[in-house]
Amino acid sequence: MAWEQPTLHAMTSHEGSRTTTVVLAVLAWLVAATALGATGVLRALRPPAPQIVVLGLTVLAVVLGLARPTLRTWLMTFDERLLVGFHLTRFVGVYFLVLYGRGELPFDFAVPGGWGDIAVATLALGLIVGWRATGVGGWWAYSIWNVLGLIDIAFVVATAARLALTAPDSMQALLRLPLNLLLTWLVPIVIASHVLLGIRFARRRPAGRR
Repeated sequence: MAWEQPTLHAMTSHEGSRTTTVVLAVLAWLVAATALGATGVLRALRPPAPQIVVLGLTVLAVVLGLARPTLRTWLMTFDERLLVGFHLTRFVGVYFLVLYGRGELPFDFAVPGGWGDIAVATLALGLIVGWRATGVGGWWAYSIWNVLGLIDIAFVVATAARLALTAPDSMQALLRLPLNLLLTWLVPIVIASHVLLGIRFARRRPAGRR
């Protein structure tokens, strides 16, 4: 059985290498998005251009995650808490509330969206600390959170689109740094991660009560 230890070590090493690669890619994406946002070019966007940007980047992230065999294998086997942990960025909802208090974002977007994101991020933190999705209970907890999180971000995107059409001046903050990173980085990754986690949970449902 001595051969099993090197094999297990090799698998762990490969998974760690892929995780590092993914993290570096996400950080590189953030740097590129920040550089683009700093140019001011996004301020000229008008509906439906912002929505097309979000949709295009989301689809690209999902396709890359599913089309590349090594990345697809990693997504189906790595510790799901890493991807769920990314959703701690949704504590950005606190900033939405601050901007609403300053009169820089409208109530319809900042308050429901802000509190929704805070709730999703808080639940994500609870899952990371106390659960794994390997058991039946954990699988259900993560799956329910994933659906709720997707509903919340869909509401945020839809509300932003509606207000951009009906009251465009009220949403100008989303086209400036730091909030234009929502369009070019955060929201596409959040939505893509919900989709990929949903696929993973559907394929890797643990044995037990159905």
